[in-house]
Amino acid sequence: MNIVRAGAWSALGTAARLGAALVVVKLVAWLAGPVGVGRLGQFMSLMSLLAVFAGGGIHAGVVKYVAQYRHDPARLSRLLSSALAYAIAASCLMGCLALLFSRPLAEALLGDAGYEGLIRVLAMALVGIALVNYLLAVINGFMDVRRLALVQVAGSLLSVALALGLAHAWGVYGALLALVLGQLLWLVVGLPAWWRSPYFDPSMLRARFDARMTRRLAAFSAMSLTSALLPPLVNIAVRDHLAASFGWDQVGYWQAVTRVSDAYLLFVTSAINVYYLPRLAGTTDPAAIGHELRQAWRWLMPAVVAMALAIYVLRDVVTRLLFSGDFAAANDLYAPQLCGDVIKIAAFVMSYLMLAKAMTRLYVVSECAFALSYLVLVHVGAARFGLVGAMYAFVVNYLAYLAFNAVVVRRYLAGGAR
Repeated sequence: MNIVRAGAWSALGTAARLGAALVVVKLVAWLAGPVGVGRLGQFMSLMSLLAVFAGGGIHAGVVKYVAQYRHDPARLSRLLSSALAYAIAASCLMGCLALLFSRPLAEALLGDAGYEGLIRVLAMALVGIALVNYLLAVINGFMDVRRLALVQVAGSLLSVALALGLAHAWGVYGALLALVLGQLLWLVVGLPAWWRSPYFDPSMLRARFDARMTRRLAAFSAMSLTSALLPPLVNIAVRDHLAASFGWDQVGYWQAVTRVSDAYLLFVTSAINVYYLPRLAGTTDPAAIGHELRQAWRWLMPAVVAMALAIYVLRDVVTRLLFSGDFAAANDLYAPQLCGDVIKIAAFVMSYLMLAKAMTRLYVVSECAFALSYLVLVHVGAARFGLVGAMYAFVVNYLAYLAFNAVVVRRYLAGGAR
């Protein structure tokens, strides 16, 4: 399957996920305005963080090694048994911790202890969320893009129906609850789809640790947990700083624009995950790797530029459609954010080489360094330029990240060619 066909199926699945997420954002914007959207961002960051920890952060590792071992049944069985055991153990541990600290989390992140029950539901759902991520990683590793997209579409439709029902019954609380329970509905469609696949084997549901495979997955766990842990924590810190400096209404405008960026870039990052991660993982020839990276730029960058320009031209319509007229002040923030988005994808295409080739130490150090530099730049930019300074910080940080990844790719390809 080539990038165009894979991208088309990926776009279908991504559109479904995006639509489901935007329904929740629209409901919260309608029910609670900019303040509600700002706090929705806090809860989504917490949910993303716990979901990745619940799966042990091995999604990328499962994709890589399934792609690498799919023609080696013995190694594949050992890998998947270890991955399932790893995910179940991690989700049980994280669920217990989330239950234990549910009240402090509700007070610190959502500013209301009344949301403690919501965090408890999330804690108890973590095992199911880990199983969803495990089966999606297996399907992705086999590059079964069509089946993956159909699972995403069906799961998203069920999630939307649930969100509408719960929001009608319980308002904002119900919409946030639907974010959690909607993840579990993916199992309803995901498990039957996986069982009917030509590569399914009952041994894939056997949880058992294998020392060698567990060590390999642990390396990916370190990388994935770093990349999953830092963005939500950094965004929480940025929101808190912006709220202290400008108020929660301003945070709502910043959150609205970043949510729009996350939404349309999901199409691109999903295509990278679905196609390039297993592709690069299964390729050892430096010339072939260089060709794949050039193809990624050739197909993805024009698409990103076109989408960014379209969002900018239609920013007023997009803001009113996705949020409400109360978010009109957010329109001034789009230009630098969209420039940063283009640079971000250019950097991400190259950064996947570190994931695909398990460059654990370099990846972890670079993620930490650029997370810290972004926080520093936000403080400096916001102090000098106001709220838009946070967007300027985003652009400058990703320019530096792009330069860093260009050096990494050049050195890797030059070393492999010798």
